[in-house]
Amino acid sequence: MKRIVSVSLGSSRRNSAATVTVLGEEVTVERIGTDGSIERAIALIRELDGKVDAFGMGGIDLYVHAAGRRYAFRDARRIAAAAVRSPIVDGSGLKNTLERRAVHWVDQNVMPLRGKRVLMTASVDRFGMAEALDELGADIVFGDLMFALGLSVPIRSFRTIHVLARVLLPIITQLPFTWLYPTGSKQESYQPKFAEYYQWADLIAGDWLYIRRHAPDRLEGKTILTNTVTPADIEWMKQVGVSTLVTTTPNLGGRSFGTNLMEGLIVAAAGTGPDEMSPADYEDWLDRIGFTPRVERFTAARSGNSAAD
Repeated sequence: MKRIVSVSLGSSRRNSAATVTVLGEEVTVERIGTDGSIERAIALIRELDGKVDAFGMGGIDLYVHAAGRRYAFRDARRIAAAAVRSPIVDGSGLKNTLERRAVHWVDQNVMPLRGKRVLMTASVDRFGMAEALDELGADIVFGDLMFALGLSVPIRSFRTIHVLARVLLPIITQLPFTWLYPTGSKQESYQPKFAEYYQWADLIAGDWLYIRRHAPDRLEGKTILTNTVTPADIEWMKQVGVSTLVTTTPNLGGRSFGTNLMEGLIVAAAGTGPDEMSPADYEDWLDRIGFTPRVERFTAARSGNSAAD
């Protein structure tokens, strides 16, 4: 049986594991949080290196992308270097393929996206999702400066994203990652901000922890397109009035795991290193495995409770 482990800088309270059958073979997928500790993440990877078929790197990006360029985070390089025998991935291979597919799937099966108002939390983190939304003609507010840097500066154009990325990303990727993204206990600390953009949007898209961290207490009728959610996250969405949830990764054992873990599963199945995997290779494996988005529709009751359709 193959074992894929996502070592995450996130809260250990979000840990989970599941056993799934992929192409006739049982695979264990597991997420282990280190509560924001880079050193614990490195130690855990060194302990499991060679004992697992692949690692996912969770709660941190190794790479972000903009304008056809790739930028590596210094902290993530340290973590990735701890894996010598087992391949390690950060999910960017699936953010470039699976998440593009998911946007087109939403367009065809959930809502036509042309002209729809979209709040995209951070485009450089989920570049495939952002580019697909733009290509389909959505009216997008990019929240890169808002959600990563706390600046109430909405961006309305991909061209602006590209210009800012070339100036800022070489600097930002050298900063401590914990300055930019909630890790450890910060994943359970919520600071409502930018409510006008949440309420303006028909669709709220991007990283779940960014979405949840600053969300207002009502999201009536909103559709959320994201990745990693737990049963507790589902209950919160019902309570605040979310209409529809779409996750780019499938439901495994009651939750949607991160793209980094799913990418680790594909790399392990392919039996090759991530540097040898092209977008076409990922597309081929996605077709073979048959990953499809998870969709849940909620009906909000007047009492504040809700039930899944």
